[in-house]
Parts: sequence; C-alpha cells; structure tokens
Amino acid sequence: MAEVIAGVEIPDTELVRAATSLVRKVTDDTLFHHSRRVFLWGALKAAKRGLDVDLELAYVGGLFHDLGLTEFHASKDVRFEIDGAEAAKAFLLQHGRSEEDARNVWLAIALHTTPEVPLRLSPEVAAIALGVKTDVLGIGLDELTDEERAEVVAAHPRPDFKNRILKAFYDGMAHRPNTTYGTMNDDVLAHFDPEFKRTDFVDLIKGSGWPE
Repeated sequence: MAEVIAGVEIPDTELVRAATSLVRKVTDDTLFHHSRRVFLWGALKAAKRGLDVDLELAYVGGLFHDLGLTEFHASKDVRFEIDGAEAAKAFLLQHGRSEEDARNVWLAIALHTTPEVPLRLSPEVAAIALGVKTDVLGIGLDELTDEERAEVVAAHPRPDFKNRILKAFYDGMAHRPNTTYGTMNDDVLAHFDPEFKRTDFVDLIKGSGWPE
C-alpha cells in the first residue's frame, strides 16, 4: 500500500523502495529526513504550479541530492552535487529508466544549489529545486498550508536542523575546498573555518595569462 504524506503519494515501486534502502543505509537521520522532506515539499509546490512531475524520478532526485556529502559517495576533487548526480544517474539506468530520465535527475541534483536556472528546466528539476529552497532556506513557506507543513514535519522531524545541516555541508566539503568556488558553498567553509580563503573571480580575471 502506497504511503501518503500531506496528500503526496510516494510511489509504491521497486525503484523507490531500492532508493530508500540505499540512502537510508548511508545517511544519518538529518540527511535522510531532509532528503525525504525535499521530495515532499517539491511535489507539493510543483502540484500547486500545475507541473506534471514524474514522482518516481523526483523521489530519486530528492533522496540522492545530498548523497555526495556522505563518506560513501564523496569524491576528493568534484563538487558534492555532481557526486550525488552521478550516483543517481547510475542507479536509474541500472533500474531500467531511460537515458533522458537519468539525465533529468542528474541535472536536478547537479543544479540544486544553483539559483533560478532549475525552475526553467524539466518539472522534476524544478521540483527538487523548490524542495531544497523550502527546506533549507524557508523560501515560499507561505505557499504551504499549516496542515501540510505539520504533516510533513511530523513524518520527518527537523530537530536543530539549521545547525545540523550546516555541519553536514561542512563535513562533506572541508576536504575539497576548491570545489566550492563559484557557489554558495564557500559561505559554509568560511563560517566554520576562519583560515579558509575564497577564490576571487576578479583576481582570476586580473591574473589571467592575457597580456593586456
């Protein structure tokens, strides 16, 4: 029997069950519940916008979007978003989804920390972006009813979430600081590490190899 939270039916499929099992094994409670909330917020907001979302794909996107922060999927020199995107793409192809489907989820995860762009792509990409912005930044909370918010948080609690997610970001990126250049992720490293030096875009231009 399919699970329903705040009116969102979580697809009762082998792929969804496999995704849940995989992610639950490698994430702590903070990341797991966050990932499920991202799916739920995204599904709710996409529905309010009339977007036709493949909920199975959106579920994998939501569950895998922070997988690159875990020790099991983190690389040494690639952005954590890409680590998660690659894992999701491989997972979907192994479970018989098309290259196009896998690519859309790849984009949803790779771009989930990029402002504006995801909302102009496929419904699944938009849904993940909407879910992330809601859960991490609290953007658009007024689009959700009190009942929807209460039901989702009851199913997937967020104790001390603001501090815990910041620590999860830091722990997942501190060993690869150069990958945070050009993203908001360098704010996290600067918050926790007073010795962290940001790469300055203006310095890169001024110091380029062009002679003028």
